[in-house]
Amino acid sequence: MKIIKKLNLIYLFAGLLFIVSSCEDDLNTVPLDDDASTAEDFFNQDNAYKKLLAGVYGNLNLTSADGAFGSNIGGLDPGTSQYGRALMNLQTFTTDEAIWSFENDPGIAELQRTTWTPANVIIRGAFGRIMGSVAFANEFLRQSTDAKLDERGVSGAEREEIPTFKAEARLLRALSYYHMLDLFGKAPFVTEETPVGVFRSNEITGVELFNYIESELLEVIPDLKDARTNEYARADKAVAWMILSKLYLNAEVYIGENRYADALEYSQKIIDAGYSLTPDYRDVFRADNDVNGAQNEIIFPVPADGSFSQSFGPTTVMTNGAVGSIEQNGANLGVIEGGWGGAIRLTPQFVSLFESSTFNNDARNTIISEDRPINISDVSNRDQGYILEKYTDIRSDGTQDNDLTFSSVDFPMFRLADVYLMYAEAHLRGGGGTRAQAVEYINLIRTRANNGSTSSNISDADLTLDFIIDERARELYWESHRRQDLRRFGLFTGASYVWTLKGNSLSGIPIADFRGLFPIPSESMSANPNLTQNPGY
Repeated sequence: MKIIKKLNLIYLFAGLLFIVSSCEDDLNTVPLDDDASTAEDFFNQDNAYKKLLAGVYGNLNLTSADGAFGSNIGGLDPGTSQYGRALMNLQTFTTDEAIWSFENDPGIAELQRTTWTPANVIIRGAFGRIMGSVAFANEFLRQSTDAKLDERGVSGAEREEIPTFKAEARLLRALSYYHMLDLFGKAPFVTEETPVGVFRSNEITGVELFNYIESELLEVIPDLKDARTNEYARADKAVAWMILSKLYLNAEVYIGENRYADALEYSQKIIDAGYSLTPDYRDVFRADNDVNGAQNEIIFPVPADGSFSQSFGPTTVMTNGAVGSIEQNGANLGVIEGGWGGAIRLTPQFVSLFESSTFNNDARNTIISEDRPINISDVSNRDQGYILEKYTDIRSDGTQDNDLTFSSVDFPMFRLADVYLMYAEAHLRGGGGTRAQAVEYINLIRTRANNGSTSSNISDADLTLDFIIDERARELYWESHRRQDLRRFGLFTGASYVWTLKGNSLSGIPIADFRGLFPIPSESMSANPNLTQNPGY
């Protein structure tokens, strides 16, 4: 049973301990008086600290204790500000991977046309939700000091678990700061040592933020459980290694420093930890991907359960949104027949990645083209442009999930196939390892994609950086990696690569380099004069 099924109730209990201010105030927490009956009742429970930790995890999937239509962060839309959806909006819909049909939805047109401003409500939601995770982690750490534990008489097995719990909370905080670094290049800096109620926190940027994330992860690794030994969907050493690998792979973008050798080193640690590719690629994106074998590939899932923990997260969006206006293929995706009426379509540039006959039998090629033109001349015409079916709220045995709207597909934030591709890229960028090993890892991905056939395996000569950026798109599309990848390859801004709607043009035009980072939201700037705006905005 997915532990997320229990999280709504746990999240409610955790919410009793602290009130989170709106994103304009940097999301510091204001804990209730320790003498209050709610706090006493909470910490008198068995496994109180494990339940409190579950609340920190819960912010990755849930938006409130009141269900999908509520937000526990003031001023944020409960749909677009869900953590995974925030990543999807900024990492996927700003690129060539997808087009959202309903441009009247606040903020989305600016994102997919790459014309966003500091007033964009979706960017504001992402900023607030990510910093919300920092706030939740900070409050857990404040409540789990030795003094607090002694005061509450925490002892025995529960006391012995606290170092691991604290390490996980710090990892989740580092994960959020990593996302802030990637998206904004800076963040308001708040820790458990920050005085509660001091909302005008100082800013941390660039090298300083990079170093903080790195040091936090390196410090907590000894207290984390070994790879693949923690409960499902809880962080372990491999999750820390993965964030470090990502940090190092993008270090030239973030801080102008070559850390590819470190990226390869930590990628290899994950590879050596015993993960394995799921034999059927499609099983990674099904409603039972917590038990169907995909759990052996997914390093860090964000759980979802359509019955017990509803949210408008990425897998709910990408099942309902993938239903075609012509095809009415909801039954294939485990949702109502019409889904969201053709909400998501593909750019022709993304489709071209699968045009070769090499990909005719590739399990990753789920593109539907029949009766559809490839080009989109009118974004509001949902019959234009191809669609695809990647995430499906159907189990691997073919049975339907219980809910026809809210998904039970766990979002694979990090998985092994990505690590194989990271190793190959780090090697090509001079990070060490061997070319033969890189080719072998790529061919494991290719063989799985072709149902065990080696017919599309690559040769040594095929392994280039141009191949890697395309193969990453084929393997990892709609998993919130594309913007980061294009930026690392120098293709997100400028004229080297354009796609439909880039630069607010149907044919695509260059955009300025400053758009490599998103702006700090206007509301946050107004509330905290210590924050500075990114150049160009």
